[in-house]
Amino acid sequence: MIYLNGEFMPIEKAVIPVLDRGFIFGDGVYEVIPVYSRLPFRLGEHLERLQASLDSIRLGNPHEANTWQELITRLVGLNEPEDQSLYLQVTRGVARRDHAFPANTAPTVFIMSSPLLPPTAEQISDGVGAITASDNRWARCNVKSTSLLPNVLLRQLAVDAGCAETLLVRDGQLTEGSASNAFVVSNGIILAPPKSNLMLPGITYDLVLELAAANNVAYEVRNIAETELARADEIWITSSSREILPVTTLNGQPVSNGRPGPVFKRMHGLYQEYKAQVMRSAPV
Repeated sequence: MIYLNGEFMPIEKAVIPVLDRGFIFGDGVYEVIPVYSRLPFRLGEHLERLQASLDSIRLGNPHEANTWQELITRLVGLNEPEDQSLYLQVTRGVARRDHAFPANTAPTVFIMSSPLLPPTAEQISDGVGAITASDNRWARCNVKSTSLLPNVLLRQLAVDAGCAETLLVRDGQLTEGSASNAFVVSNGIILAPPKSNLMLPGITYDLVLELAAANNVAYEVRNIAETELARADEIWITSSSREILPVTTLNGQPVSNGRPGPVFKRMHGLYQEYKAQVMRSAPV
C-alpha cells in the first residue's frame, strides 16, 4: 500500500501524469525514514530535513508536521512488515513543460513502504568494500533532491567493482559516499567531514556525533584529506538504512588490518542501545 495525493492504494494502481515535473525535470525532493517495530525513527529530524530541502528549491510544504505524522502512521499500519523503509517524495506537480516554476500548481505527494533491510550480521562482523572516485556532482548536495543521476553513476562504479559504496573526493577532500555519509577513525578519534553544501546533512551522521559526545568518545569535525583515507585505522559509512557500517577494504586494499575496528564496535553498540531505548520509550 502506498499514499499518493490524498489516497491510499495498492502500488499497482498508482499512476502519475507524464508532465509531472518530478518526471520531466527531477524537480522534487525526498526523504527515507526507517521504521523499527512500526515506530518511525527520528521522524522529527527527517521532517526538518524535508523542510530544509523544500525551502532550498522554493517549494511550499504541502503538509504540517502533524499531518505528515498521521499519514506516515497510517501507511505503516497498512503494510505488513514490523520494520519498514518509508520513501517520501514531493515534486512541484503537473504543468506544461517549461523550466520556469508554474503558477498555482499543486505538488505531487507520494509515500511508499518497503521492507527495511538493515546490514547483515556478516557485513557487521566482516565489513564491506568501497572504492574512491572524484565527486563530480552539482554544488548543492545538501538538498535531498530526486535528481540523482550523478549519484547513480557513482554508485554503479562500486557495483562494477564488487563493492558496497563509492567514497567521493572533491579537491582532495572526502565529502561523503554516493548514498551515505562517511567517517574516518585515526588514532582512536572519529573524524567527520564538516557539513556544507557539498554533502547531505545525514540524520545518522548527526546521531553518531550525538552518541560520541554523550559517551566521551573522541571526535573531530574537520576536513579529511584523501591521503588520510589510505592510512585510516577505520572507515565507516552511515545512512538511515545502513545505520553504521564498517568499510574494511578500500580500492582493493585492507583498511588497517582489514577487520572492523574497536571504535566501530563501540559506536555500533551505542547505536543499537539508543535504538532499543527509543522503541522502549515510545507510547503504546
